Amino acid sequence: MTLRKKAVALLAAAAVLSTAGAANAQGGNGGGITTGIQSITPITEVYTYGQRVSAVAVEYGEIVNPDSIDPSTYTVSDTVYNFRFNPIEDLTKMADRTITNVYTNSRAHTRFDQRSVTGRYVIIELDPADPGGWTVIVSKCPTFLCTVKVNPDLPTTLTQRKRIHAKPGNGNGLGPVLAPGTPHRVRAMTEEPVNLLVDEFTYGSYLSGGMVLPYHYHLPKNYNPTKRYPLMVVLPGHGMGFDGDNTGVQIAADIPAVAWLERKWTGSDEDVIVLAPQNQRVGAAAEAELLIKLIDQFVDEYSVDPSRIYTTTVSYGSQLAWAAFEQRPDLFAAGLITGGFQINEAQAAAVAEAEMPVYVTHGVNDHLLNISLGRNSRDALQAAHAAQGKGEQEIAGLVRYTEYENDAFSLPDYHAAYGPTYEDRSILKWLLSQRNDSAS
Repeated sequence: MTLRKKAVALLAAAAVLSTAGAANAQGGNGGGITTGIQSITPITEVYTYGQRVSAVAVEYGEIVNPDSIDPSTYTVSDTVYNFRFNPIEDLTKMADRTITNVYTNSRAHTRFDQRSVTGRYVIIELDPADPGGWTVIVSKCPTFLCTVKVNPDLPTTLTQRKRIHAKPGNGNGLGPVLAPGTPHRVRAMTEEPVNLLVDEFTYGSYLSGGMVLPYHYHLPKNYNPTKRYPLMVVLPGHGMGFDGDNTGVQIAADIPAVAWLERKWTGSDEDVIVLAPQNQRVGAAAEAELLIKLIDQFVDEYSVDPSRIYTTTVSYGSQLAWAAFEQRPDLFAAGLITGGFQINEAQAAAVAEAEMPVYVTHGVNDHLLNISLGRNSRDALQAAHAAQGKGEQEIAGLVRYTEYENDAFSLPDYHAAYGPTYEDRSILKWLLSQRNDSAS
C-alpha cells in the first residue's frame, strides 16, 4: 500500500471513530433520539404542618423505559430549613431526601397508584418523614412578629446517577440511552412548581372603605349552581396575614385550607366550598367587619347553604372569629378554634344567645398562647350559656373542648394545636354536622 493510500485509510478510520464517539455521547442512538434532561419540576403537597416538596418530575426527550429506573438512579437534596424552628440562614443547608417511589408518567404529576405509564416524565416521590423540603420561609418582620411566604426560588436539587434509557423499538432490551449518568452534576429545578391542591384555588380580592382583603377560594370540581354547599371560612395565624408580598401563603402554610378537599382528612365525600381570606393585621374588629362583608358578597355570588357557614381558625385567627361572632352571631353555624386567644365576655354572650356550637382545642404546653387562654374561653362560653338558662347536658353539646399533651403533636410545635385537631377526623366531622336553623 502506498503512503498516500495509507494516509487516506487512517483518515477514514479516524472519521468512523469520531462518528462512533459522537453517537456514544448521545447514547449510542445514531442521533435519532433527543437526549438529555429537558426539564425538572418540583411537585409540592400540603401536609399537617405545611407545604413541602413531595416529588420531582424529570422530563426527557423521548418515552422513558421504566425498566431503566429505580430509586438508586437519582439523588434529590433539599433544604433542612423549617420556619418554625430554624433561622433563615439554614435555608442553604441541604440534606438528601429519601426516595420512596420512581415511575414514568405522561405529565409532570404524581399518580395515585404509583405505577408507570407510557411517558417522557420520571416521577420521583419523596418520603414525607424526611426533615427537609419545606417551602414556606420568613417573609417580613415589621415588628417582633414575622410574616411568612412561599419561597419563590425553591432550593431543591437533582442528580441523575445512572443512565436513563428510551423505550426500545422492538420491545426488548433497555433501548437507546436518553441521558448518561452524571453522578457529579447537581441540577437545580427548571420549572415552576406543581402545587397539588393549592393550585386549584382561585385568587380574589375584596375592597371596602379603602381596605383590600385578598382571599383564595375553592369550588367543588363539579360545582353545580343549583345545589347548595357548606362554606368553610379558614382564618389563618398572624404570620399568614397579608403583608403585600406573601399572597396565598394562608393555603400552603398549614393544613386547614386544603384539608376540606380531601376525604382522608374529613372522612366525608361531601363537597365543601373553601374561602381563605388573608386579612391585613390592623385589628380584629376592623378585620372582622371586612370579613363579614366579604362573606356576604361571596354567599350572594356562589351557591352557599346559609345554614352551613363555618369558620376554623389558627392562632390569631381566633381573635378575628371571636370579633365576627360578636358582630354577626347569626352568620355562622359553628366554629373550630385551635390554639387561640381568649374570648371576652361580650363575645361569649353573643355566641350563647345565638346558640352557636364552638369547639376549642389547645396545646397544654403552648409556648406562645398559654393553655389558660383555651381553658378560659371554654369556661367563659359555658358560663354564658348557663346565664341563658341552659343545663349542663345542653351546654356540653354547644361547648366542646380538647387539650393536647406533647405526644399528640407529630411535629414538636406545641402552639400548632390545629395539628392534632385536624388529624382527628371526628372533630372535622363534628364541625360539618352542625346546622344554623335560623338561617335556613
